[in-house]
Amino acid sequence: MQAPPPLLERLAALNGMGSGRRRLVLLLSQLGDFDSLEYAQALVPLLPRLEAAAISPLAIAIGNEAGAERFCAYTGFPRQRLLVDAEPNLHRALGLYPGLATPGGAWPALLLMCAGIGSPGTLAEVLRGYTGDRSAPQRIADDATIQAGPLPPLRGSFFARAGGSGFQRPFELATVRLANMAEVLGRWRTYVPRDDFLTQRGGTFLLEVDDSLLYSYRDRGILGFSATMARPLSFLDPYLVD
Repeated sequence: MQAPPPLLERLAALNGMGSGRRRLVLLLSQLGDFDSLEYAQALVPLLPRLEAAAISPLAIAIGNEAGAERFCAYTGFPRQRLLVDAEPNLHRALGLYPGLATPGGAWPALLLMCAGIGSPGTLAEVLRGYTGDRSAPQRIADDATIQAGPLPPLRGSFFARAGGSGFQRPFELATVRLANMAEVLGRWRTYVPRDDFLTQRGGTFLLEVDDSLLYSYRDRGILGFSATMARPLSFLDPYLVD
């Protein structure tokens, strides 16, 4: 099956993203969205393996240039691999989930989605962040320090007391999300210049050299940017070089 025409048209206009190579395209939500930050943080360590496998990554998010600069500085995502659109026109053209619509506008809709309404899987994913997950990798190195909002700086070894190392420990992912939230709220208008698109969800597209789809996923709700949130990039495993 060929990739959606609106996506191919966008890629054809970008240097090095046309047919003839494999491409990983992330349609992110707002730059300040939990999902956008977590997805970028998950992908950054994998970038060398993508390069070795001749897969060109690209993220397209909702926001502006100032937000893109801050987003990349915070997550480590390469700036040259991130495009920003003021409005989710490509998201709409691809039929990605716009999120819950309510008479009160974007903020009430966002709060309802955070409560799991019109956002399947959100509450379970929030709970997983607190309870831990032995099927997921460790998120904070034992010798690393994380500053999460009002909490004092925490060493990664602190989480080992909750059960050990080598997997996602209780409260570990929740602490990462708290740190992300503190980053965004402290620079809200940098990350989210407009509130209109707070509920818009994203999607993932992996394209073959001939523009056929190797993989695609469309987000269904908040904290649902992957079909396998414990290992959100596992769909890439068949295409990476060890």
